Amino acid sequence: MNKKLLISLLLLIAVSAKAQQKVIQLYNGPAPGSENWTWSQVESADNMYHSNTIYNVSHPTLTVYLPDSSVANSGTAVIICPGGGLQTLSIMQEGYAVAKWLQKKGITAFLLEYRLMHTVGNDPYKEMLEKMKNNTVLKEQAPVAPLAIADGRAAIAYVRSHAAEYGVLPSHIGIIGFSAGGTIVASCAYNYTPENRPDFVAAGYAYFPLEMQANVPQDAPPLFLTAAADDQLSINSAQLYTTWINSKHSAELHIYSKGGHGFGMNIQNLPSDSWRDRFAEWMTLQGFLPAAK
Repeated sequence: MNKKLLISLLLLIAVSAKAQQKVIQLYNGPAPGSENWTWSQVESADNMYHSNTIYNVSHPTLTVYLPDSSVANSGTAVIICPGGGLQTLSIMQEGYAVAKWLQKKGITAFLLEYRLMHTVGNDPYKEMLEKMKNNTVLKEQAPVAPLAIADGRAAIAYVRSHAAEYGVLPSHIGIIGFSAGGTIVASCAYNYTPENRPDFVAAGYAYFPLEMQANVPQDAPPLFLTAAADDQLSINSAQLYTTWINSKHSAELHIYSKGGHGFGMNIQNLPSDSWRDRFAEWMTLQGFLPAAK
């Protein structure tokens, strides 16, 4: 089987599995701040990397993944924010695979498809590389980032207000994100209300520089961070850990010597593959997962 055919088959399986899940529109009507966005969302592997991705999200959604029937419901919910530079969603290894892993832990997963920059053509990766080449990425991300962060906060508020419906404890609602998704979840650890405060936050190789780390809330949630030292963004995770600890709040940091950027749920046969086990141990220590018997 050639690589392109295999990718197409995996995409078909993923789409079929997703179709069996409940999908929630995050807002009633157009999302606030992007009412004039008219483009249609696309999920495709037809791009320069032949990598399954989602782009042109204008109507944010949550897809619900209930705990696996073979394990007890832990009462914990985790909202998942895949990365992709606010241009795409790396939906396989930072989305679907994370949801599946959480389900097997007895956790109710909510996969967030948040608002992204507009892709004009049919290859979001090519367009992102052009923006990087022209040094326009930060300028084009700037108006979209607050909208994506608002989607993260709205997702937390939705899950909390519907906790009983999903068998979730309203005090056991966390959020995990990777890369740009990590920026969203780290931002959710600031400037929250009682309705959208996360009970715990996990960020993988997040872009979250020092200038974004001021004014840590007095009741800041516990924080789990992971990254690889051969990724330049690892310094952001180290700085955020120090900020949290210096503010007298709970934090745990794992920086692996190798792993690169975007390792997610990929198996690279490196110690960084074990971050998910450390995350499960940390959730148990924090009281969000039952101890193994």
